[in-house]
Amino acid sequence: MPEKLTVDLHPIFRNDRDIDTAVRNAIFRAAAAKVPLVEIIPGKGSGKLKGRVLAMLRQPHLRKLYRRVEVAPGNDGMVLVHLK
Repeated sequence: MPEKLTVDLHPIFRNDRDIDTAVRNAIFRAAAAKVPLVEIIPGKGSGKLKGRVLAMLRQPHLRKLYRRVEVAPGNDGMVLVHLK
């Protein structure tokens, strides 16, 4: 069992539907495989993509799958999702 799952959003940053699908699939796949940590890499940029990812993670059907979300210490371009 891997200790973390990483999703890099750089290749798909222009397509909102692909971003939603990638994040949603990563969370569901990690929850099913009991992976404790998901790293989502939206990049540093202007912060719009990170804001979109954080807003998506606040949706009730995703919220019940994880304990907490944090921005990686020392790296503003990475969001860490700690699963239950």
